[in-house]
Formats: sequence, structure tokens, C-alpha cells
Amino acid sequence: MRHTEMRFPRLLFGSLILFLLLTLHSPVSAQDEGEDKPYYIVQEGDSLWDIAARFGVTLEDLQEANQISDAGQVVIGARLIVPGLQGVSGQLDTTTVAYGETLRSLSRQYGVSEATFARLNRLLSPAALYAGATLIIPVTDNQSSSIAGRANLSPGQSLLELAVLRNAGAWSLVLGNNLPGTWAGLPADPIGAPTGLPEAIAKVEVEPLEMVQGGTTVVKVYAPPGLTLGGSLSKWNLNFFPQDYGYVALQGVHAMTPPGLYPLTLEGELPGGERFTFSQNILIQDADFPYDPSLDVNPTTVDPAVTGPESELWASLGEPVTPQKMWDGLFASPVPPEFTNCWTSFFGNRRSYNGGPYDSFHSGLDFCGRVGTELYAAAPGKVVYTDMLIVRGGVVVIDHGWGVYTAYDHLSEILVQPGDMVQPGQLIGLGGATGRTTGSPICTGKCGWEAYRSTRWNG
Repeated sequence: MRHTEMRFPRLLFGSLILFLLLTLHSPVSAQDEGEDKPYYIVQEGDSLWDIAARFGVTLEDLQEANQISDAGQVVIGARLIVPGLQGVSGQLDTTTVAYGETLRSLSRQYGVSEATFARLNRLLSPAALYAGATLIIPVTDNQSSSIAGRANLSPGQSLLELAVLRNAGAWSLVLGNNLPGTWAGLPADPIGAPTGLPEAIAKVEVEPLEMVQGGTTVVKVYAPPGLTLGGSLSKWNLNFFPQDYGYVALQGVHAMTPPGLYPLTLEGELPGGERFTFSQNILIQDADFPYDPSLDVNPTTVDPAVTGPESELWASLGEPVTPQKMWDGLFASPVPPEFTNCWTSFFGNRRSYNGGPYDSFHSGLDFCGRVGTELYAAAPGKVVYTDMLIVRGGVVVIDHGWGVYTAYDHLSEILVQPGDMVQPGQLIGLGGATGRTTGSPICTGKCGWEAYRSTRWNG
């Protein structure tokens, strides 16, 4: 009897320790709140900052809703309550809106009504559903069996076999693809939730979706041959070139573009003669370019009577788009090896001259060097312009095809002429301090001459 009385307190004490340990190491207390509030399951690589940004809430509100004192502590698998979503319950996640997606296509893809999507994401107009936007989506039990996504029937494969592989009902595939019955084959275009794009276009990839001032974007259109394709990004026309998968266009974003939403429009004619237009907003973000100290330069080089006409000339040089792509792979350095990783000023830096306003930017990348340093072509191309200008000094402009150019400014000597075909590493001129520069013509150290323009002609 005494032995039994001694064992019971020990067992109870051990149980209390185990209970305390489980309590201390369990995920955040929000998981005990039940299913009546919206929540997110923490995944590997998540941080509270990232989760708050994706769900459009403040870090402080997320911490308060989940009784988290240290924002740096987050446990994989923890259930976090998402505050600020009235009338919503259950598990939530987020996804990035792809170009071409509409509220209707997303509704079908995730099996959620358009009204629910609009309420979850506080969408007041279709314009808010821009490409690259983060969209809150509910995680439903039948999501794995939905007909979301695209798939092709393999040769000899039946619709019933595809339905089994996708854990979906054959009839749901029939209804979702407007087929006459389960015996019918699928169209050549992959199945799935229709987007706002024509059926002939399987998908459109915009890389990167998160555009920034001064950056370059690549637009890939996956479609069969025979498509007449054009378009625009804001006020800049897109020029498409054939590829194995379809078509591609390159486009630079001007470094002074005000941050905000801008339309990315595709238009053209299908092989059957039907014309189409699709437009969706893209977000262009602030690149947070630094502000250089105001530069003291020759007043003539900032006189609008001089800079205006020269800027018009400069812009016109980049307008022609040669359909032949003359380069392949990365561009080479335009300077000798000892200067390759040395720069004195970067593209996009905001500029002020002679104490004036910061209303311009640096349109190139300044390499270290000396007057007389050799300059080389960065890629195969055709010399289209050479001259001695007031602002840019001695210049060489090379067309590399597909609307891509390099320009070499402030040269002391030009060693090529328009019409010359050049190869990477070919000598084209000598560095200098001509035009609007702060470098001395007799400097022996770092001279501020612009040598290389590394992205698509963008300002």
C-alpha cells in the first residue's frame, strides 16, 4: 500500500513535466482557436515579415493576433491567424497572379466563387488584379481533385484515363472543356481554366513580373506559328521574334518612369484571321536609385538648347529594331581586364548639375580607366553611329539586333565607322573625357567616361 502511494505522485509529477514541455514547444497559440478564423500554415522559408506582406497586414497586427512577442521566432507548421478578414474562416494561402489570368479563370482554377475572391482580396475593380499581384486563396479539401492547371492527352490516352490520373471526374473535364461527351478527345490546346487570352495562346510568361525602373523585361508568348503578334508596355511598342516555343520580345523600362501600374497589351491576328486584344496592368516599382552629389560641369552641356536636340537624336538612334539577333550569351567587358570590375558611377543614379534640381539620371555605367584606355565591342553587331557630341562627347553606337544596342561615350578617339561589323573584343575606340564629364583630359587615374550600356535602349 505504501509502495502504491509513493508511485502515484511520481507519475503525476512526470505527467506535469511532459505537459509543460508540450505546451512550451507547441506552435503558436492561434492553432487552438479552432477553425472559425482564417489561418495560414507556416511553410519552410517563411518569415513573419514575408507572411504579413503577402496577406496585406502589418507585422504588428499579425504578432498581436497570434500573441507573438519575437518576430524572429516562427515555427514551420504553426497555424497563424490572419487578422483583418471579416466573415472568412478556414485555411488560406497566397499565389502570384500570372499574366493573362482573370477573376473568372482564377475562380474556376481554385473552385472558389468570384465574389469570394473579391472579398478575400478587397478587390474593388478588375484593374486591381494586375499581373504579379499577390492573391489570397482558400485551401479547400477538393483542391487536389480540381481540374485546375493544364494537361495534354498522350497519344492513345482516353479522357477517362486522364480523369483517373488527375483524381477528377471525367464529366467535370467534359463540362470544363466544352466537349460533347467522355468519348471525345481534347483539343490540341491544353485543358484547364481558360484565361483572358485566346485559346491559341497556351500561356504568356513575363520575366520578371516585378518590374523596376531602368530594368529590362522579357515577354514570352507560347503559341503555334502563323500568329501575327504585337503589343505595348505602357507607351513602348513590343517587337516579337519567332522562337521554338512561340515568340519573344525584349523591352526596357525607362529609369525615370514613375512607379505605378501600367498596361501590358498584346494584340494581333490568329492564323484563321481572327483579331484579338488583351491588356492587363503590370506594376513598375521604384528602383531606389541613389542620388549623386551635384556635379559641376560646363554650363553649355546643360543648356536646354543643346541637350534637347541631342536627346532627340539619341532617342532616334535606338528606334530601329533589327530582326536579326547577332549575339548569343552574355556580353563581354568593354574594357581591359584590370578595369572590368571597377566603376565610378552606375546606371540610373539621379543627377543634378551645377546645383540644379535632380531631374535627370545617369544613362550608362562608368568604368575606371585613363584617357587612351582601349575600348572593345561587347558583343557582335553593326556600328550604326559615330560622332563628337556636346553632351556625350565622342560616341560609338552598335546595333546588336532585336532592339538591343550598346553605346560608348566620352571617347577621345573613334576607331570604327558606321556600317562596320564588329565582334566581341574588337577595338572600337579609346577612353577619354570629352563632352559633359568631370574627368580631366589629362587625368591619369579614374576618369569619368561612360563606356558601356548594358541593357536594352531605355532612356
